[in-house]
Amino acid sequence: MSCSKALMFAGAAVLTACGVRAGLYGDTPDAKHAWAVHDMNRPVPKKITAEPGKPPSDAIILFDGTSLDKWESTKGEPTKWRLVDGALESVKGAGYIRTKESFGDCQLHIEWAAPANVEGQGQGRGNSGVFLMGNYEIQVLDSYETEVLPDGSNKNPNYADGQAGAVYAENPPLVNACRGPGEWQTYDIVFHQPVWEGDKLKWPGSVTVFHNGVLVQDHWEMEGLTTHCRRRPLAPHPTKLPLQLQDHGNPVRFRNIWLREIPSRYANTTHGGPAVKEEDVMALRRETAAKLYAKANPSDPNKAAALQRLLEVISYEKTDARVNEIKTIASAYLAELGGLDKQRLESRKGEIIAVRNACNVLIRNKVLPEECTLRAGLQKIIDEQGFEKKK
Repeated sequence: MSCSKALMFAGAAVLTACGVRAGLYGDTPDAKHAWAVHDMNRPVPKKITAEPGKPPSDAIILFDGTSLDKWESTKGEPTKWRLVDGALESVKGAGYIRTKESFGDCQLHIEWAAPANVEGQGQGRGNSGVFLMGNYEIQVLDSYETEVLPDGSNKNPNYADGQAGAVYAENPPLVNACRGPGEWQTYDIVFHQPVWEGDKLKWPGSVTVFHNGVLVQDHWEMEGLTTHCRRRPLAPHPTKLPLQLQDHGNPVRFRNIWLREIPSRYANTTHGGPAVKEEDVMALRRETAAKLYAKANPSDPNKAAALQRLLEVISYEKTDARVNEIKTIASAYLAELGGLDKQRLESRKGEIIAVRNACNVLIRNKVLPEECTLRAGLQKIIDEQGFEKKK
């Protein structure tokens, strides 16, 4: 591949075989984004392993069928729930159980089964619940026969905001994805807790639930703390609390419980969010600019490489000092190119186009002015030498 083609296809902050940085082709950082589009400086996500049917390698295993060691009663005492055939079974009258460890925002996987022996109706049939942070319930219930048939009948009538997959007392599931009594079912939950500043609610948080692989709660924003028959408003609480499972008098079973802690979406400068603060974004941009400048060499005899590095620096943080350095090097670079004959200019075609392209990106994103002298000088050379004429 020629140097010009290498420059055309290389990504941001990549050195080509020509020794010139081929970056700055995506939109630059802005007030809400600490990184450019396709930014090679953006941190690479942590590598994990995720095999089918197994917890991810970074998951916290809460129950694997062998021990109740990670659970206790809500009084902090050993749980009276039973370990039955590799499952955790609720015992009537034993009360709720909770994890010994506390969690906040998370991805939760949990499998459950209502009793195979069908007893009761509505809320009395295979009832339990998954209480995120002990405050927000995703209902567990045998809702298999809860449907209105063509003749208007319903074998197992129940209120919609209390059936399986509901955010209890708030929002019914989008569909009834319940399997039959005794069959194992899965919940995959993504939960973001409400965010408070003192006693002021800044964001209600949200929950997304997949029931047996089917979306039943789609980023539902929390309305309150779970209670029965009442709308209980949201209220501040610690940012980490135990996960709880409900004893509602039915021998519901649970297995394969694991959880991954995830970052808040409220004001996350890496992953975005509804309330990313400009000052936090700018702090991260300044940090990146400083790291890039530490690697830059304004006195590099390869002026194209020096310019590319400095142009990338000001895409994160534009200061008078950096702009003046660019002006000085740009003036020397244009003078150097002005002393070359056609053949030697042709040999440097790739770097000339690359620096011009970097200027174009910064002009498009209003980091450099439209009347940029460096860009104008390079464009003149490109036009005069016919570098971009179709052959």
